[in-house]
Amino acid sequence: MPTLDDYKGQTPAWCPGCGNFSILKAFKDAVVELGLEPHQFTIVSGIGQAGKFPHYLKCNTFNGLHGRTLPVATGVRLANHLMPVVAVAGDGDCYGEGGNHLVHAIRRNVNVKLIVHDNQVYGLTKGQASPTTAEGTVTKNAPFGVFSEQLNPMALAVALDCSFVARGFAGDQDHLKFLIKEAFNHKGFALIDILQPCVSFNKVNTFEWYRQRAYHLEPEYDPTDRVKAFARSLEWGDRIPIGVIFRNNRPSLEERIPVIRETPLVKQRIDLGKLENTLKEFY
Repeated sequence: MPTLDDYKGQTPAWCPGCGNFSILKAFKDAVVELGLEPHQFTIVSGIGQAGKFPHYLKCNTFNGLHGRTLPVATGVRLANHLMPVVAVAGDGDCYGEGGNHLVHAIRRNVNVKLIVHDNQVYGLTKGQASPTTAEGTVTKNAPFGVFSEQLNPMALAVALDCSFVARGFAGDQDHLKFLIKEAFNHKGFALIDILQPCVSFNKVNTFEWYRQRAYHLEPEYDPTDRVKAFARSLEWGDRIPIGVIFRNNRPSLEERIPVIRETPLVKQRIDLGKLENTLKEFY
């Protein structure tokens, strides 16, 4: 059985008090409880404070470009769908530069677990507004306040029929661990948006701000009811729901591709003769 020591990576360079520390601890606890060894899964990340996440673990890692986490994660899954794949991104990384990839990953339902560190700013580049920054917020690149309406990733995901939609809070570590384990056990694309206070550049959405507003979805809440899930996804402000907001059981992308349905691509025999014949078509 794996232990937390098996996952010890580099010393984190995040700011003291950053919500990312809680996310890292919850993730480590989750994979250890799931019995996963470091070599048994892959984390793909982009650029940003969230993008440093796999450096502080010990696991298979691919660091890609800003906003391009999901194409790489999809490629890993299509090459070897027996290996769990986690994509890690920030709100700017995923919902800004990578917004188009998010839409199509949800649509395809590739079996990737996407964890978004949502601190409502660009934390690595010193606090510019991100897609989830509240309208009217003054930032370094918006001295007159943010003009754009705040993006609601939960509502977007439910509207697109994402097969697993959840919101966690970095200040509720046990609950976050539960959500990560639920995402791993779900078959299909899973989005966990994590409310993660940035102690350096976001002085509004603090730990205390979230503690006064975040509430757990009731035990009787039915996450398979898409209409009610969409209504909950629209809640923001005085009350913010955390938990599994929506889930369904539609087939994953990997199940629908005949050539890899039974045998992963990495385990299939390579016929060099066929490759030579194919290359001749380009002569």
